This record gives sequence, structure tokens and C-alpha cells, in this order.
Amino acid sequence: MAETRNARAEARDAMPTNFIRQAIDADIVAGKVPKTVVTRFPPEPNGYLHIGHAKSICLNFGIARDYPGAICRLRFDDTNPTRERLDFMEEIQADVRWLGFDWGDRPRHASDYFESLFDYAVRLIESGHAYVCSLGPEEIRACRGTLTEPGRDSPYRSRSVEENLGLFERMRNGEFEEGAHVLRAKIDMASPNMNLRDPVIYRIVHTPHPMTGCAWCVYPMYDFAQALSDAIEGVTHSLCTLEFEDHRPLYEWFLERLEIPSPPRQIEFGRLNLTHTVMSKRYLTRLVEGGHVDGWDDPRMPTIAGMRRRGFTPAALRDFCERVGVTKNDGAVEFERLETSVRAGLETDTRRAMAVLRPLRLVIENYPQDGSEWFEAPNHPADPALGTRRVPFSRELFIENDDFMEDPPRKFFRFAPGREVRLRYACLVTCTGVDRDPRTGETVGIRGRYDPDSRGGKAPDGRKVRGTVHWVCARSGVPATVRLYDRLFRDAAPGRDVKRLAEEINPDSLEVLRSSVIEPSLALASAGERFQFERLGYFVADSETHSNRTPVFNRTVTLRDTWGRQQRRPR
Repeated sequence: MAETRNARAEARDAMPTNFIRQAIDADIVAGKVPKTVVTRFPPEPNGYLHIGHAKSICLNFGIARDYPGAICRLRFDDTNPTRERLDFMEEIQADVRWLGFDWGDRPRHASDYFESLFDYAVRLIESGHAYVCSLGPEEIRACRGTLTEPGRDSPYRSRSVEENLGLFERMRNGEFEEGAHVLRAKIDMASPNMNLRDPVIYRIVHTPHPMTGCAWCVYPMYDFAQALSDAIEGVTHSLCTLEFEDHRPLYEWFLERLEIPSPPRQIEFGRLNLTHTVMSKRYLTRLVEGGHVDGWDDPRMPTIAGMRRRGFTPAALRDFCERVGVTKNDGAVEFERLETSVRAGLETDTRRAMAVLRPLRLVIENYPQDGSEWFEAPNHPADPALGTRRVPFSRELFIENDDFMEDPPRKFFRFAPGREVRLRYACLVTCTGVDRDPRTGETVGIRGRYDPDSRGGKAPDGRKVRGTVHWVCARSGVPATVRLYDRLFRDAAPGRDVKRLAEEINPDSLEVLRSSVIEPSLALASAGERFQFERLGYFVADSETHSNRTPVFNRTVTLRDTWGRQQRRPR
């Protein structure tokens, strides 16, 4: 027995710690945890999950993973049928699984407990702690008071228990229109905490529910449903973000008045905010419904689905959430920190390939007209286990348009007239001329001569060649569409005015290149497969539109923090 306790203690000591885990440890030592630690992740299914939810998922499911016998439940807060949908529930489950977590036998719903929640409300009425109020929404708001002035009692606050029970039952039976009555907790209209000024705990809604259909026309409010659903499920620690700190007294009030044994403990932590994006579902919904983005899974969106489509890995998101940590303060984390986690994860096992995004034709004049060959290239320079690929080569190639300058600056080491450059894996080529459009004079290609003794890109006499460029064979290259994604918003802290949200979108957040060329191996990629396009960045075959006939790749992240460098550059 002593050995078992010591093993558990050693396991806890090896776990990552934060103030929430320290509080849980203290509760275990004090005997406040009846059987085992139980947490929950309770999303509202009115949209897709975002990176802030990923932090909560990693926290709650991480605790269940690390504590012996612990459980984390997935429970949908489906108490507002006007906004919630089954497809949102399905996507949320997919997101949690993709992040690497599981909730056990089945997801739960607040709607599973509607009968029990209604009974709890009846008990509050019977004990004199709730009443049916017939004021309209505006009247209730007007009577609520301000932060410096107390509220005023509703004229219906003194209704008898019998009258309240009768009205509440008739509300359930659908005898009243929406807004005719609400059920309010009877607490204190003079409380300095606005949440305790007789909050509404039930309202009438005549809208079919995605899970219960038309069985109900009264629905519990969030604070009431959360506290009692936690109690029903045996949750020991209810972890939520800081905006619910002022709601905790109400959460505890419900549990105390209803004499819940072993009540759950609410602990708040700082929410995760990212720069250059918005995390409010209201704002994200406006972006989607206004057509400003291509749906909830647009790769520019901070949604988990969007990041998955952009090529982020679940390990990268988990690593990012761990690096950000759990604190008691809200704060914005630079988007660059997320990109750093993504790069670090992709670097170790992502296959390499070559693609030319903005093609410029290169003709090698001393290479045979109909000649062709293959060069062997590693799929990963540091991992021989990933093997090699054969890259076709011919007289005509494509290079990046940016890899040639007719009048280059001093530190430009790529193609320029008379300059020798290394073609990656292939050979050394010296630029000998420029091809122009006879009408516009625009450069449409360049010419060069290769050194036959430089196979593999090695100088036969040891001469220094400072520039190396990637390329794709013009004869064998495959046309592809490439989408270059960047920050959704120009400003680090957008969204101060929801009505002007669209005006703040970064016009360069998406650039679609329809004339790109990729090496043949990339044309065989499966949707969702990730690659490093050499010298360009990490890319993923788009999960929705990519096919072997019409390849479409999304840029996941650049090789370096080009955004930060551009922002620091003097204008």
C-alpha cells in the first residue's frame, strides 16, 4: 500500500504543474474529492471551436490523462435551440478527437438533464428561492440598476409559492408566448455583484431543439444549467475562463440552496487570445455569414477546423497550448509563437519537394533539345529512413520569378546576367541572356549554359557558388493552384467595432496563385498530406478541393517569420 502511494506521489511530481493542478492536488490531500477527479469540456454548439477552446480541451483532458482514474466529459451546452445545430456538434467531436483526446462512452448534453433541471427549478420555487416574473426584457433590464446604484424589486417578487408553481407549469405546457414570463432566482437586488440581482434562470422559447424536438418550450439559462449539470455528472472541478469569475457566487448559490452533496468547485483561468485574429464566436459568425471568409474552416480562421485545413498538426497545437501555459491573467499571445510551434513540429518528419509558385522559364542552351534525365533527391535531408525521390530534368525548366534580377543589389546571389547559380540537386548554370516579350519588353524567360561536370550541383574545381535555387522540369512539371495564407487582420488587436470588422481584414491574407508548377511526386499527394516546398515553406494538399488531376496546396507557414520582419522594416 505504501509503495502504491509513493508511486502515485512520484507520478504527480513528474506531471506539469500550474495553479489549477496545485488546487486539485490540495483538494485530493484534504479529502474533498469523493472518488476520482472529474473535469468537463462544455462547448455551446453554435459554431466551430477555435484555438482558445483548444487550450481548454488540452487543460481539461490533460488533467484526466494525468490523474489516476480521472475522467473528462464532453458535454454540449445545448440550452439555446435558436442558435445550436447538429452539424456543429459533429464538428466539435471531430476537433476533440483530432487533438488526440477522447471522452469515453458518449458525449453528453445539457438537454439530457432537462427533466432534472426543471425539477431543481421547482425545488427553488418551493423553498422560496425563485419566482415567476412577468416583466418584459427591457423592464427587467431597467430595474436591474447599475454598478453604483442598486436594482429595484420586481412587482412579481412577492408571488406565492402556489402561484409561481402554477405559472411555471403552464410555461412548460406552452400556454404563453415568448417573453410573457421568466423564472428568476430570488437573491438580492442590492447586491454589488450584478449577477446576483435576481437573475433569469428559465425563459420561454418556442423553437424545436436539435436533440429534444418540440418536447420543451422552456429552457434553462447558462449559469443554472452549468452548475446543476456539473453536479449531476459528478464533476469535481469546473474549469472556466476568467469572464466567469463574477458568476462563481451564483454557481455556488445554486449548489448551496439545492443542498448538492460534494459540490463541484469552479476555478477560473486566463483565456487564450491571439494577435491578428478574433476569438469571439459572435465576431467569427459575422465573418462567416457575411461571406468575408470561406466558411468556418477557412484556413485564415482561428478555428481548429481552419487550422487543420491549413496544415497545422494536433501536436503543434498541443505544444503551443503547453508553452502558453495556464495563468490567472488574460493576454494576447503573438501569432508568431503559434507559427514557431507549427514549424518545430513539421521540421522533423515532413517530406521535401520542389514547387515553383511564380514560374519563369529557364532554357539551358547547351543541353540536348530532346534530352532528359533524373536526379536523386532526399525526401528529408536529416532522415534517410524517408527515402529518396527521382526528380526529372530537361533542357527547359521553371525557376521562381524572384530568383532572377537583371540589375541585382549587392547581396543578391541568385540568377543575374553572367552569374553562375546552383540548381538544387542538379548542376551549375550560368545565366547568358534574357528573353523578352517583343511587344511589352517584359522578361518572359532567361537562358543559360550548364557545366556538364557539375552533376549533383558540385563545382568540379572547388569554385564557390553562393546561390542555390529550386526548379521544376517544364516538360514533367504539373500545373497546380497554390493558396498563400497570412494574418487575417492587419492590426494585432482587431474587432473593436463589430460593424467595421470587415474593413480591418488584411487584403493580403489570401493570395491565390493559379499558374504554379510542382514536381510530379507532389501530384500524387493525398488530401491533407503535408510537404515542405524547398526554400518556400510548409504546404498541405487542401482537404476540400485537392485531387491528383487538379492539385491544390495551402501554405501552412513560411520557413521563417517573414511577417515580423516585414513589420519591423522601416517604411
